[in-house]
Amino acid sequence: MPGTSGIHEDLIRVLIVDDEPGLVEVLSVAVAEAGWRPYPAADGESALRVARGCAPHAVVLDGMLPGLDGVQVLRRLRYEDPKLPVLMLTARDALEHRIEGLSAGADDYVTKPFSLEEVVLRLRGLLRRAGVEDAKADGCVLTLGDLVLSEKTREAHRDGTPIELTAKEFDLLWMLMSHPRQVLSKAQILDHVWSSSFDAGGNLVEAYISNLRRKIDKGRAPMIRTMRRMGYAIRPVEQGG
Repeated sequence: MPGTSGIHEDLIRVLIVDDEPGLVEVLSVAVAEAGWRPYPAADGESALRVARGCAPHAVVLDGMLPGLDGVQVLRRLRYEDPKLPVLMLTARDALEHRIEGLSAGADDYVTKPFSLEEVVLRLRGLLRRAGVEDAKADGCVLTLGDLVLSEKTREAHRDGTPIELTAKEFDLLWMLMSHPRQVLSKAQILDHVWSSSFDAGGNLVEAYISNLRRKIDKGRAPMIRTMRRMGYAIRPVEQGG
């Protein structure tokens, strides 16, 4: 976008365009928790104004907007920045809109209703393919209290001590640390870490949580919490606790 050099260069900027305020709000929270800066817009015209002001690195764009619709917005954004990654949101039964959006240059799409984890994962993939996330972050690092997790090296440390994790243990810990203090259900964890809602015997998540506790919390103040009948959460150790 012209005239935007030097604007908010500290964080990856994601333009979020949807006419449902509640959806924009939860998407903005998910984007912020991923370590990016959300820029919300409620319609096509305001989306173009916001885009010219913030020079987004990626866009989450509803295909069905009042007035200037999603495909028209996409074409105008593409005219100004041909390489801008765009993730389209479409209704489950709107095959015509998905085809039209992809034909107009959308890089990917998700159908409503969707999980926030899926949106973040797809955005992260688009940013990586565009070379944006690696250039901006050189690999993402999550820090919660004295626990540090590096996506680039897939290494974990607590209080400076390295912790050896399997691939799935790392993925599970990454998901927990990406949503600090937030209670995640078994179904959410299965869907995100194992891409499945099937938990063989009902003990898969419990077994991996137990392994993480043994490695992360043993001999230390506990960070991983079980919320009975709700799920699991990771929280920093409170001062003096």
